[in-house]
Amino acid sequence: MDDDNSLLHFLETPSKHYSKTCDGFGSQNDGGDHSDSSDTDPSNARERLEHLLNQPANKFCADCGTPDPKWAALPFGAFICIKCSGTHRSLGVHISKVISVNLDEWTDDEVNCLANSGGNATVNTRYEAFLPENYKKSRVDFATEERATFIRKKYELQQFVTDPQFACPLRKPGSNKHHNQQHSSSKHGTFRNSWRKKDHDHKGVKKMMEIGMVEFVGLIKVDIIRGINLAVRDVMSSDPYVMIILGHQSMKTRVIKNTLNPIWNERLMLSIPHPVPPLKVQVFDKDTFSADDRMGEADVDIQPLISAAREYQSSMNTESAQICTFLASENSILVKDSVIAIVDGKVEQEIALRLQDVEHGELEIKLECVPLSQ
Repeated sequence: MDDDNSLLHFLETPSKHYSKTCDGFGSQNDGGDHSDSSDTDPSNARERLEHLLNQPANKFCADCGTPDPKWAALPFGAFICIKCSGTHRSLGVHISKVISVNLDEWTDDEVNCLANSGGNATVNTRYEAFLPENYKKSRVDFATEERATFIRKKYELQQFVTDPQFACPLRKPGSNKHHNQQHSSSKHGTFRNSWRKKDHDHKGVKKMMEIGMVEFVGLIKVDIIRGINLAVRDVMSSDPYVMIILGHQSMKTRVIKNTLNPIWNERLMLSIPHPVPPLKVQVFDKDTFSADDRMGEADVDIQPLISAAREYQSSMNTESAQICTFLASENSILVKDSVIAIVDGKVEQEIALRLQDVEHGELEIKLECVPLSQ
């Protein structure tokens, strides 16, 4: 693809760029499961990833310059630090998919996507091509909101991709018709519609900035293991999937057809915002021609797990051990006792949830907390 066509490709939309650059990673249903396919050689993928990391431009965060970045933003092909990864996650998986260099298993396709994008040098050449001379690019010491503003302008809004002198908004199909209709309306009507649109846009930008200013303190890995005796929402069965929500972030598993005892074994991963909200777990029945039916939910307090992870991080203990136990009861959401423990150097908690606001149903999950400094 020549440079001119490449530029047009980037100017379409971030989500189109996402799906075209890295086929298969643009789905919002992707829960971050990086399990190896049958034709993948994990050792080869790891060796190639290390080779990319050792390139000079990739030894510093593409967005703020922090040394030794341990995260990657697909499909842009950028190596980024953990602070910048929080804002990338808030963009949504349809724009930027964040993967840990050390914590995730990489597939050949993901490494190919990263390699084909060219690394940090190419990323910044493209997305900072027309960065104004007096504009302050994000730096290591930037506050969370300043960092978030720069990253959104760089990737989501793509304000530095084209020369401002020649940039023009891309029109959607039918926009000319709408434009002509506005001009043919009365002055009063045009003013009223314009005011409403500006007010709507202002609220959207304000909401976007509120999300971007969130400070993150770590990561939570959520293994959705299986559902037990879930509620019937179709004629005889259900097509269940699980959604997890933490602050403004959400991810969901794949749909499993026609079962009340689904086995997912899927890993979802979210950034932990500060202050720490409860982890919302919701189960739905997928419907094609109507809204998805609710099959129960539960709120999980992850603060004890975060505290345990921080305490373990500062200690010298390397042996497996139980840290604390939460007892199950008839009035709690726990089906059985839940233990926070150190297992193979990781702080984990296995939980069997009794789903709420539903006739019956249980959900087994496992949580792992990774503090910010890791």
